[in-house]
Amino acid sequence: MARVSSNKDATKVRERAVRQAGAQLRNEHATKVVEAEERVRSLRARYGGMDGESLLEVLVREEFYGEIAATSSFGAESAVLLDMIASIDSATPVIFLDTGKLFEETYNYVSTLVSHLGLSCVQVERPSPERLLSLDPRGDLWRRDADSCCHIRKVEPLLRAFGSGRYRAWITGRKRYHGDLRLHLQTFEAVDGLIKVNPLAGWSLERIRSRFESRGLPLHPLVAQGYPSIGCHHCTHRAEAGDDPRAGRWANMQKTECGIHRASWMAGSDKP
Repeated sequence: MARVSSNKDATKVRERAVRQAGAQLRNEHATKVVEAEERVRSLRARYGGMDGESLLEVLVREEFYGEIAATSSFGAESAVLLDMIASIDSATPVIFLDTGKLFEETYNYVSTLVSHLGLSCVQVERPSPERLLSLDPRGDLWRRDADSCCHIRKVEPLLRAFGSGRYRAWITGRKRYHGDLRLHLQTFEAVDGLIKVNPLAGWSLERIRSRFESRGLPLHPLVAQGYPSIGCHHCTHRAEAGDDPRAGRWANMQKTECGIHRASWMAGSDKP
């Protein structure tokens, strides 16, 4: 009886410790959320009128020195943001989500841009082999459940990269002219304790094209074939002239985003 009682007591102690640890993590996360929201208000007040390279320079070199990373799909417009980053500090971390379903042209373009711009810290994040074996063993999850496919191939790898706590700020290349959920995009956002920076939020397509020309930036080879937005090959299609810039993404699906910009960063979790 004494041994049974001792085991029960030990179990209760472990359960209490787990609850306390969970409460501590939630409290720490809540503090980070508040701090991020306050920081964003300050950033908007100080740099609200800036964009592009001038904004990135102060963020990379001063505000978030050593604590900021960019994500890039190495897609149709990616070279503009990457060129700015490389001009400021080519060692700035750039996270590339290799879903295993990208176009061969995209993989080649990664090599082209990295070499052309001199990027020295491209961090490749891939889906967990265990998760793929469990949830997408035949590689056709995109046919049945595109959201789940994006989650295990893009969201989870990104959460691992940012969940480490190494980065406090995240640079994205999103723009308002992409429409839909991006229509009212702000330059600075506080997202679940992480500060998201969108230095090209207010840029137009014309301004993007002008930057390509003035800087002599190489184009993604699929752009000339009618792909204004490029993701995984199964879920990316050519767009017709005059279509929304992202019309070729998840065509005929009730889906316009992969999910990485709606992810939860709670305690570095890899679950949404």
